[in-house]
Amino acid sequence: MPNPVSLGQYAILTAMLAPAFFLTATAGLLTSANARLARVIDRARNLMRELADNQDPEDRKIIEARIALQRTRSRLILRASQLLYVAISCFVGTSLSVAGDAFLGHLQHLPTVLAVLGVLAMLTSSVLLAREASLAVAAVNHEMDDAHARAHRLRRPPAEAAGG
Repeated sequence: MPNPVSLGQYAILTAMLAPAFFLTATAGLLTSANARLARVIDRARNLMRELADNQDPEDRKIIEARIALQRTRSRLILRASQLLYVAISCFVGTSLSVAGDAFLGHLQHLPTVLAVLGVLAMLTSSVLLAREASLAVAAVNHEMDDAHARAHRLRRPPAEAAGG
């Protein structure tokens, strides 16, 4: 017959596994968010160089709008990253409180509360990252539209090119 103490320890370890899986998922999202933030920062730096080199008022207005969009994207990613760090803390706290409840008792609801807070933080950060991804696609679409419009603006009409 198995030792009851051993069974209790296995139950504790099993209960600590779910937060570990959430930790892994959260770490993956955090890695993705950090990579996205790096791309946004690189794009913003390129746009600031373009702004410094461009004297056309219409082009400068477009570039300034693009910089503002990159600033919005960076803020969304920052908030999402902060929430992911909160989620990691909650999931670690969940594991610790499961063990603490087993040894100390009186923490009966704390693991559940921490787990729920962690999942809510993860959900909210995912929504923010989804919003940022939508802005990224919108930024690319605007840049393509602006490049197309600029190409037409700079191109001479065929009649002028023929000398007529």
